[in-house]
Amino acid sequence: MSDRQDEVQGPSVLLGQVVDLLEGLYPLDYAEDWDHPGLVAGDPSWPVRRIWCAVDPRPDVVQEALDHKADLLITHHPLFFRSVHQVSGLDFRGDMITRLVEGHCGLWVGHTNADAAYRGVAQAAADALDLQEVRPLAPQPVSRRDLHADQGIQVGLGRWGRLPKPTPFEDLVHTVAGLLPRTALGVQAVGPYDTMVSTVALLPGSGDSEFDLVRSTGADVYITSDLRHHPATDAYQQALYEARMAGRPNQPRPMLINTPHSAIESLWFHYAKGDIARALETATGVRPQVEVSSIVTDPWTMVVR
Repeated sequence: MSDRQDEVQGPSVLLGQVVDLLEGLYPLDYAEDWDHPGLVAGDPSWPVRRIWCAVDPRPDVVQEALDHKADLLITHHPLFFRSVHQVSGLDFRGDMITRLVEGHCGLWVGHTNADAAYRGVAQAAADALDLQEVRPLAPQPVSRRDLHADQGIQVGLGRWGRLPKPTPFEDLVHTVAGLLPRTALGVQAVGPYDTMVSTVALLPGSGDSEFDLVRSTGADVYITSDLRHHPATDAYQQALYEARMAGRPNQPRPMLINTPHSAIESLWFHYAKGDIARALETATGVRPQVEVSSIVTDPWTMVVR
């Protein structure tokens, strides 16, 4: 047994038990075909007393988890997006795996499965905005493994909802910015400042492939991340054209709010921290400590205007 394990005291659950519960809260059935979430590193027989959560699996995040004697690191983004042929210490990913295994700290990823889940990434962002009449942008069948399957839930890509009351677009932009961790790039937006908006389509993460889906909802505003120049330009110019043709030139739909990718997805942990602890306590009688990293993992640290 490692010195680190000797230092950690208190009741524990097995990593395999934690994984089973995580995949009941965020079933792997919900993942996109190209995505491979789940347990990336760790032995199911390892004890878990403390869980660390972060959006991105970066070396500084791994070190933070190990410094806090975590037995499991849960991240939203995968460590490996593509197939790999080595996890040696010759690159930063292999080095992270080595450090995690040496520290007896597992790594579990909840990516597009957590995006779509009942109390996952998209729902957490929708609730942070207090959206009403919320529904998925692209509904999916509810998994039989879902711990909430008998509660009449809806799951799927993104969310659509109605603001509690009509709001000037500029005020909504400031509200969104105020909900997110501070980053160098901040929040970008395009639309008439004083136009009143009521409905919101929301897709935390990279969302400029879903403009057609968003337009079909008639949402006043689309909140997402990673909007590239050409898709965003085309989508907004089309919105302006359609508004002009419809006789409402100051009401293009949708107006756009572009958020830092990791920042908006970090809202998930407002739910996950408590949900994971409660589910484990209900199933095993043990409530591990679940903590969220304070590291802002947006890649940009400087903006020159």
